[in-house]
Amino acid sequence: AGSCRLVLPLRRTAAAFQPNTQSPATSSSIRSRAAPHLDDQPMRLNLPPAIGLATATAAALSSTSYVWDRLAAPSPLVVGVSAFVPSSAFVGNSSRRMSTHSGSSASDVEEKTDGKVSADDESSSSSSSNHPLSPLSNAFDHSWISHLDAETESSKRKASEYTRHDSSTDEFNRNKRPVFNGHYVEVKPTPLKNPRLVIHSPDMAERLGLDDGAVKSEEFTKFFSGDVGGALKKKDGDEINGASTWATPYALSIMGTRYTSNCPFGTGDGYGDGRAISIGEVAVSGDHAEHPDACPRYEMQLKGGGPTPFCRGADGRAVLRSSIREFLASEAMHNVGIRTTRALSLVVSDGPGGDTSMRPWYSEGSQRELPSMDDPRLAQYSDAQKKQILSQLRVQARDNPDVMIEEPCAITCRVSPSFVRVGHLDLFARRATKNVKEDGWKKIYDTSTPEWDALEKLIWHAAYREFPKTAYEPFKEKDDIGSAAKALLEESMDGIATMVAGWIRVGFTQGNFNADNCLVGGRTMDYGPFGFVDEYHPLYAKWTGSGEHFGFLNQPHAGFTNFAVMVESVFPVIIAHCGHDEAHAFKGKLMGEGAKIFQSKVDEAFRAKMGFHPTDDAADELWADLEPLFRETRVDWTMFWRQLYEVVKKFPVDGTDPSTDYGDMMATLVANDSKRERSSPFYESLNDESRSKYLKWIKKWREALVASYKDGGKSAKAMSTGDDSLSAEERMRLANPKYILREQTLVEAYGKAANGDEYMIKEFLDLVEHPCDEGTEEQSSKYYRRSPDDALKAG
Repeated sequence: AGSCRLVLPLRRTAAAFQPNTQSPATSSSIRSRAAPHLDDQPMRLNLPPAIGLATATAAALSSTSYVWDRLAAPSPLVVGVSAFVPSSAFVGNSSRRMSTHSGSSASDVEEKTDGKVSADDESSSSSSSNHPLSPLSNAFDHSWISHLDAETESSKRKASEYTRHDSSTDEFNRNKRPVFNGHYVEVKPTPLKNPRLVIHSPDMAERLGLDDGAVKSEEFTKFFSGDVGGALKKKDGDEINGASTWATPYALSIMGTRYTSNCPFGTGDGYGDGRAISIGEVAVSGDHAEHPDACPRYEMQLKGGGPTPFCRGADGRAVLRSSIREFLASEAMHNVGIRTTRALSLVVSDGPGGDTSMRPWYSEGSQRELPSMDDPRLAQYSDAQKKQILSQLRVQARDNPDVMIEEPCAITCRVSPSFVRVGHLDLFARRATKNVKEDGWKKIYDTSTPEWDALEKLIWHAAYREFPKTAYEPFKEKDDIGSAAKALLEESMDGIATMVAGWIRVGFTQGNFNADNCLVGGRTMDYGPFGFVDEYHPLYAKWTGSGEHFGFLNQPHAGFTNFAVMVESVFPVIIAHCGHDEAHAFKGKLMGEGAKIFQSKVDEAFRAKMGFHPTDDAADELWADLEPLFRETRVDWTMFWRQLYEVVKKFPVDGTDPSTDYGDMMATLVANDSKRERSSPFYESLNDESRSKYLKWIKKWREALVASYKDGGKSAKAMSTGDDSLSAEERMRLANPKYILREQTLVEAYGKAANGDEYMIKEFLDLVEHPCDEGTEEQSSKYYRRSPDDALKAG
């Protein structure tokens, strides 16, 4: 039997799960993806013990000796829990966030720090003004190309030993090979055959200056299906302002361990954008930027654009199923107030003669076999312990795909102000510090090498793209990269902490949250193995390879670890420019503050979900009481919190005499499956004991919430002194979305789309654009229901 490694208590009056300190190199769930290698080395991250600790009690779990071996569970339970909510800046009205903007022309583009549109460009734009993509091409400003370094000719010559293709041909960069230096490789996308636009985001198109006519044009479909050159040609055969297309190298670190064995060459020189190709950056006007302080530009990237040198032998394609998921999830996250890469378009390779790929998937009707409460292997356990074991197995014992299927290829164009990853900094830091020397406790770096120059250029570029007003503009003119690097880390810390807290708030699990899938700016990206929590479990995950370290409530700890990788990558530059004493003092303070910020963001999330102002810590004890009830009673994460909002909506907390009818409040929370199928947040009817516990909790929560909004209460005081004047009801509405992308409905949507029926995709886009609204009666009946039990057991 596997062991359950837990420590009690660690925080406040509640117990907490112990953070996962197991190296991924020894985890069976990781081994299949990145086998340990002599060069795979854990960094000395010195993570503070406080990070990753949530106010969840583990007493019930700790008393159970799980029978993992006999029940075919993958590995022992090693848990580190954290919780989280977004800052008030990102918990706003979804209709406001999706408000349309006035269109922009080339004359609206703000003056750029580098690379202004030249006179020749202006002349070209004038002559091509009738081209549907001219608003896009006139705003091209590829800062990744102009600020950073291309792969050198010497690297290409060296790489020629690994491929039969000549470096002068397009195929040289469309096949697996090492890339030894440079921030990018010029690579052309491989166009889809018979491309057809399936769906697009009107909001994102408008931000890029593209009107409805441009989106409906043949040129739009060509451009965003990979035929970049063909789309930008004028009638006379000339090309309007040309796009540059490129892919980038980066490194892989999983939970603080730096890997090279994932690379087919065993060196780390073959890892990077394997099927994502950037097709340009556009400068936009300030009112079209992501937010007022953001760099006013967007980079466009084709996911599934074809193979690159980093494809590791794969075909570089995405299929319709995964592209639908990417498109809808990107827009869903944007509309629940969590920073994310956006989705502009989804193009499919259509009909006979279209491109297809073989992908592993689940056979029809595939179901996981789970033991029942009467299973003789569980006879030695109490009913409560049996429920805990079955709950654990439901979220961890997911089967792998068992068949190969042929699927149509598709491309999603994802858009972001920047795609700078922690993995980018990680790679160039490894190269720059390869020959570090030591003088006692001090490290001495050679700052005269091309590798060091490449690292410093990347740090400046990250500051420019992500935090121009705080990390770039104040320091660039003085060439003060030490201060710029410090500011970059401070801003990134807040951004990543805010992001992962938002995931907890809405029940999102990323599934593959390595450092290379963590953007420096704190945006969600890479919607591959993702999911939204159905039945709650602290280790909930949608992918067999997630492991405990990427389980639902462990994500803030994983986010902090990724941030620590970023700190280790940037830290050498701070040492070189600020000195060891100043650098180490800064690092110590930063990591200490970081642990507090990651935890406080999580705490704020739960406070908002229960209706309290984010600064009112009275809610913390309430979550500590509630979490073990969740594990005892099979509860749907989204529906419980939305029903709790319904309680406040029906029984307001303001007024002179707030209701104390706790029985009716309990009835509102539980709802009634007999009136509407699967309308209750509970997957099984509550027994008398559980009902009594929830009723007691509702009374405690209600009394605390009413007190918080009375004159002199913490929420009332905070509202009177700040710019946050949300009522408890409105705060809960925005913190607890009604509609999420449930797996079984996504499966239904892309199943229909594969047979030519794309109505559900468009219906979903409309739904996720307003996730916190009540929706129509039809939407509520179809999509505000807990998942069926069969869906929870599906592969």
